Amino acid sequence: MQKYFKFKHQKRLVMNKGLLAFALVTLSYAVSAQPVKKGTQKSPNVIYIYADDLGYGDLSSYSATGIHTPNLDKLAASGIRFTNGHCTSATCTPSRYALMTGKYPWRKKGTGILPGDAALIIPTDKTTLPKLFKQSGYHTAIVGKWHLGLGEAVAKDWNGEVKPGPNEVGFDYSFIFPATADRVPTVFLENHQVVALEAKDPISVDYKNKVGDDPTGKDHPELLKLQSSPGQGHNQTIVNGIGRIGYMSGGKLARWTDEELSPTFLAKAEDFIRENQHHPFFLYYALTEPHVPRMPATRFKGKSGLGLRGDAILQLDWAVGEILNQLKLLGIEKNTLVVFSSDNGPVLDDGYEDEAVERFKGHAPAGILRGGKYSVLEGGTRVPFIASWPGTIKPQVSPALVSQIDLLSSFSKLLNRPIPQGDATDSENVLDALLGKSQKGRSVLIEQGITELAIVKDGWKYITPNNGEAYMPLVGIETGNLPEPQLYNLNVDAAEKNNLAAKYPEKVKELAGLLDAAKQKKYGIYREQR
Repeated sequence: MQKYFKFKHQKRLVMNKGLLAFALVTLSYAVSAQPVKKGTQKSPNVIYIYADDLGYGDLSSYSATGIHTPNLDKLAASGIRFTNGHCTSATCTPSRYALMTGKYPWRKKGTGILPGDAALIIPTDKTTLPKLFKQSGYHTAIVGKWHLGLGEAVAKDWNGEVKPGPNEVGFDYSFIFPATADRVPTVFLENHQVVALEAKDPISVDYKNKVGDDPTGKDHPELLKLQSSPGQGHNQTIVNGIGRIGYMSGGKLARWTDEELSPTFLAKAEDFIRENQHHPFFLYYALTEPHVPRMPATRFKGKSGLGLRGDAILQLDWAVGEILNQLKLLGIEKNTLVVFSSDNGPVLDDGYEDEAVERFKGHAPAGILRGGKYSVLEGGTRVPFIASWPGTIKPQVSPALVSQIDLLSSFSKLLNRPIPQGDATDSENVLDALLGKSQKGRSVLIEQGITELAIVKDGWKYITPNNGEAYMPLVGIETGNLPEPQLYNLNVDAAEKNNLAAKYPEKVKELAGLLDAAKQKKYGIYREQR
């Protein structure tokens, strides 16, 4: 009898444990099935918005008077407007490489401006900006311009899976065009596939030899709605009435119209935000404006009074405003850090006769700065740089020296996720500056023009002697090249008007030595502890 009761008691315990386990599983499922309440997510969302060829003086929040950018002004007023924020390079591909890898692009061959058929230049086995977030449990996406290469080689099949690419370097979702809007192929890629591609109309791309029967801008200028600027090469395959760089055939249904680029990218970005509103996400939203060809949606044409470039900036400002409105509508604006910047300085005439030069008289796209896109002068790399996180970042203007190359290490600190040794070696942790807790950023920054380099330390800037042309007549920009050393005190002379090299030879020697040391090493010479 005693054995019977003992057995019955044990059976009851087993049944109770089973019921308890079942209840716990059921409860866990029920909890996980419930939508997360607004405001309960702790990890901040991060949106990085990247303009293309936008200058330091192109926003009204940066003292532009010829154009009004209310949405970006609102973003700046709600957070930090940096007056000394930089990309690493005065052209697009190198700056994007530095952003993604945390390494200076001049350390690696093949990181100059890429053609549309280039192979991927971002390593798939190293820490990248999106991979850092993905490893921290974030959902990650890129929407917009890529221009960092695709596939393992130049020769690739655009009609199958095009990879490796953004997905292989850390993005869960990608909706991009391969290079820039002035280069073929003029198609969207969603993850690994060309959107709307028909099997009966395969794509072929070549940057050396003409393919297919499509007319070119060179042979048929009468078909162009935007004429190519003389000597700049935007006169090959015509798509949407615009001559491009490179030759393309096929993919007729898949080809975009330029006026739809910005609305399409905006819709995809908004879809990603909405679908991930209850989960931490990182969105790299890479705008196309105001890069050539400037062909904004009809609603913006003629609105700026500054020609198509001004109209494109208005479209850019509108797109940013739509993202900010969505964050507020979803109730996640206080849990979202938004960083806005540009990949390099401005240029007016960069391939097409769109009245940018004629209409922009009286407006200074680089503000008080000399130079612009392609230049090692400040106008090449000092760009609008804004960080906003309502309720966390106090509104302010900051003189801290910050660079896009530092976002990797700074977000590593934010996420409390260390970067493996040997990765992101030029990136510094400037999180306190990005969050407005300090007005001190990095102390040393190396700036890159087309080929020449400059180094900035504690406000002093040294530009290496260079026998290249001092002025690029095709685009109307000072390069910063001179055969003698240049030294500027940016603390009092951001416009780089007074060359002090002859007056301070010891400072020239010091900075030249630091730059030489940086070139010889594979890592940064002045890095803060991560």
